[in-house]
Amino acid sequence: MITIRYGHRQFEPGPQESVLECLERGGVAIPSSCRSGSCQTCLMKATAGEPPTASQQGLKDSLKLGNHFLACICHPTESLEVALPQEAQGVTPATVKQLQLLNDDIMQVALECHDPIEYRPGQFINLFRDPGLGRSYSIASVPGADDHLQLHVRRLPNGRVSGWIHDELRTGQTVEVRGPAGDCFYVPGRPDQPLLLIGTGSGLAPLYGIIRDALLRGHSGPIRLFHGSRHRGGLYLTGELLELTRQYSNFDYVPCISGDDLPHGHAAGRAEAVALQEVSNLKGWRVFLCGHPEMVRTATKKAFLAGASMKEIYADAFNVNQAA
Repeated sequence: MITIRYGHRQFEPGPQESVLECLERGGVAIPSSCRSGSCQTCLMKATAGEPPTASQQGLKDSLKLGNHFLACICHPTESLEVALPQEAQGVTPATVKQLQLLNDDIMQVALECHDPIEYRPGQFINLFRDPGLGRSYSIASVPGADDHLQLHVRRLPNGRVSGWIHDELRTGQTVEVRGPAGDCFYVPGRPDQPLLLIGTGSGLAPLYGIIRDALLRGHSGPIRLFHGSRHRGGLYLTGELLELTRQYSNFDYVPCISGDDLPHGHAAGRAEAVALQEVSNLKGWRVFLCGHPEMVRTATKKAFLAGASMKEIYADAFNVNQAA
């Protein structure tokens, strides 16, 4: 007998009944719209069991790898435990092991989770100042290569969480984190595919994790990173990135400055403009875009027009709200 467990309740799907129909019949409200597998509104995650391949049509490889599926077209072939994506994130305490300024505005926070969590570089976690106040931060570390979970936190004006992290958080303190979540990470399997990564500010955090993950997994295709800021002081980890270019012949790093004062060895202009001028044909490329929401929106459109498939564009727009 096939069953569907959602929360603390268990359901039995009828003949030819989808997971969405089964849950709705049981009185569970699941977001949905097209009911044909096109809009992806009814995206869910199997926390136990394997969803059928047909229920993952149109999803990015990173979502498939995380056992996500579309409830409206999922006709289970085995029993499943399911959750909405945001419900699948667990909460765990973590100890602050290190705080390190990477530039004037960005603090690296190293955390040791009390219960080990499985994550992929480039995903994000939610870090809480108190139970009612938390913010999302991308993961820059790589499992096995780094001792602790690492986040890059940019100080924002009047930021209730970022300001607390910069001014009050201390090593040895215990905080709560929830996650991981997100589909902006490297998926192995096509080692010769070219990768383009564009970031601004602390949007480098997920890209730094993705790049090192890809290289450590033996990715052999070109990997090109364009990281931008208005001024030189907004860039960081430049030494580490240049060292990676010396270690790996297939990795290239271009620091971009959009302001007037252009240091030697830096490209002039916004990161997305420089990148898409240098790589004008993106057919067959995998693209990662992280940072300011306007940059991510602009670059997503331009990357698509340059030939990249929407399924191959992974975007992570950072919240720049003043109260972050």
